[in-house]
Amino acid sequence: MTEIPQSRRFAATDLVPAPVLEKVRARSAFMGAAMIAHAWGLIALAIAMVAFTPYPALLLITYPLAVAVIGSRQLGLAILMHEGAHGGLARNDRVNLWLSQWLCAYPVFTETQAYRSYHLPHHAHAQTDKDPDLGLSAPFPVSRASLTRKIIRDLTGQTGLKQRAAQIRGALGKPEWPLRQRARHFWAKLGRPLAVNAVLFAVLAAAGVWWAWPLLWLVPLITWQQVVTRIRNIAEHAVLPVNGDPMGVARTTLASWIERLFLAPYWVNYHAEHHLMMYVPCYNLPRLHRALMATDARARLEVRQGYLSVLRLATSKVDPVPVAA
Repeated sequence: MTEIPQSRRFAATDLVPAPVLEKVRARSAFMGAAMIAHAWGLIALAIAMVAFTPYPALLLITYPLAVAVIGSRQLGLAILMHEGAHGGLARNDRVNLWLSQWLCAYPVFTETQAYRSYHLPHHAHAQTDKDPDLGLSAPFPVSRASLTRKIIRDLTGQTGLKQRAAQIRGALGKPEWPLRQRARHFWAKLGRPLAVNAVLFAVLAAAGVWWAWPLLWLVPLITWQQVVTRIRNIAEHAVLPVNGDPMGVARTTLASWIERLFLAPYWVNYHAEHHLMMYVPCYNLPRLHRALMATDARARLEVRQGYLSVLRLATSKVDPVPVAA
């Protein structure tokens, strides 16, 4: 575990009463599995919506909608992998890791334990020079034109393809390594994600919709999932006041139902609360939020209403006007 600096430590009972703290810390025996089932259920329904579209012209509506739904649930699987990295998917550690790895991380080409090693220093050093995620938030605010260019690159797959290419190059290892060593390294890095995706392809093929894997799994992964991941990253840590307050290193964004469907699944929008008490399961974060809003902590927490308000803040920089020669 990463050591939390003394300046970032505080007693949770100084913020909320002990009985409330006990309730929000409690882990359900079935909620982790239920959230995973929910994510895969929405993915299956989105695929079925396209597969059973009665008229080809309607695909102009159902296909983009399915890409958005599936991309948001791919983000949801990454969020649930993150929950597993904090031990929040199951009470048993081995079950928690299995759920996180095989049903959340591997399908979207990531890995829980490597993520955990990277992520815990983010909690310990959020918004400092030691924060490994600082590069995601430090460039903001930017201009609207700059963010538009980024989102276009995401939507057209440029960002996703670049990331996947870098992942494959890393998995292949160094060119000077012996072939056997490179093969072992490739399996260690990408073998299990590829195996899980092969199973996913086989299941879809057996259902008679083999085309859904490239068109309704890979396409959302390299397009919409990139967009919503970027927006989520911006909302969580960009354009925050730099005042050393450990309660001000992350932002909570109060999301509508449609934002929760397409941008912020599984209570990821309660990010300030997550940074305050990272051992609280995600499904208890709304309850923790309500408890904090009833205390003096309300004035110290960064809370915004909706993702559009955050994006307006993050695009408040004005590009300089070129001076004519």
